Amino acid sequence: MYETIQIRTNARSTMLDITSEVQRCVSESQVRSGICIVYVPHTTAGITINEGADPDVTRDITERLSDLVPHRGGYHHTEGNADSHIKATLVGSSVTLLVEEGRLVLGTWQRVFFCEFDGPRNRKAFVKLLPSNP
Repeated sequence: MYETIQIRTNARSTMLDITSEVQRCVSESQVRSGICIVYVPHTTAGITINEGADPDVTRDITERLSDLVPHRGGYHHTEGNADSHIKATLVGSSVTLLVEEGRLVLGTWQRVFFCEFDGPRNRKAFVKLLPSNP
């Protein structure tokens, strides 16, 4: 089984820190040691791990992605969100984290971010825990 995290985004492009929700899934699972996979089932959103201490980091990331892949870029996909599909491909749709002693293993400044590229929308992320063999 997997847990679902419900996410509501309020901007076209944003990065939301979902680390506490992922940790809640880990804690509720009672997995003490293993692997945690967070997967985003959307083609215009992604998931990544990066610094969460300075909000300018996520701002820089979203701004540079917009520079690299502008909203209006003469794309063949005409629904108005071709840039969102490209950004989601660049960021990726899953992350894998270690779990030890019932906690996510993250670096000092690391956080898990849901990346919205075509919002605002109601979204979700799936969290799957794989316990280590005893």
